Amino acid sequence: MELSTMDGFLFLLRWLHFLAGITWVGILYYFNFIQTPFFATADPAVRSGMVRGLVPNALWWFRWGAMLTFLTGWIIVLTKGHQFGISGQEHYLTLILTGGAMGTLMWANVWFVIWPAQKIVIASAEQVAAGGEAISDAAARGQRAGLASRTNTVFSIPMLFFMGSARHFPELKSMEPSFGLYWLLALIAIALVEINALIGPGLATQKPLSTVSGTIHAGLVLTLLLFLFASILL
Repeated sequence: MELSTMDGFLFLLRWLHFLAGITWVGILYYFNFIQTPFFATADPAVRSGMVRGLVPNALWWFRWGAMLTFLTGWIIVLTKGHQFGISGQEHYLTLILTGGAMGTLMWANVWFVIWPAQKIVIASAEQVAAGGEAISDAAARGQRAGLASRTNTVFSIPMLFFMGSARHFPELKSMEPSFGLYWLLALIAIALVEINALIGPGLATQKPLSTVSGTIHAGLVLTLLLFLFASILL
């Protein structure tokens, strides 16, 4: 394979997309499955040291992994759309864009919800460590970042399913596909999960995302729901 050809260019894009995505989602899972449960029981001094030392470094890789994943993913989609067109690829593109829609929301949550909130949390920890007062809304911002991060974990499960299955998902030949109805139902389901992240946090909005197992189960339920929509309508 010649890397100077279009196929070589797309291969390099996919390679970068995978590398960045593994970095991003890997750190997302670290935050939700390991760090957050540890923080819940850790000594305050230990937690403060990690917030000031470890967390900023992890967030740097987290947000730029998200950015590179987002950019390479959409460049791949637009390049392939320009190269091959849409006709005959409607089924494949619908599945890929289902994953892409959730990936885009995950990227937006990182850059416009989680990172701004975490900057306040880190600044508050720095002030307290220097002998000052905590920032008044730091705790609330931390809760909002946590809910958005757990929401991204929910989205990651069906996102990876649809990205991985797009070339393998069977088309139903016995009926005409209903792309419009599929998108209506899929976007409603996805939007409800995202709205929950944006209007929270609160006890009602965090359930079932208040636990690791609840978050994973919610992601599996969303995957199953979207899978059923695709199986019936596509």
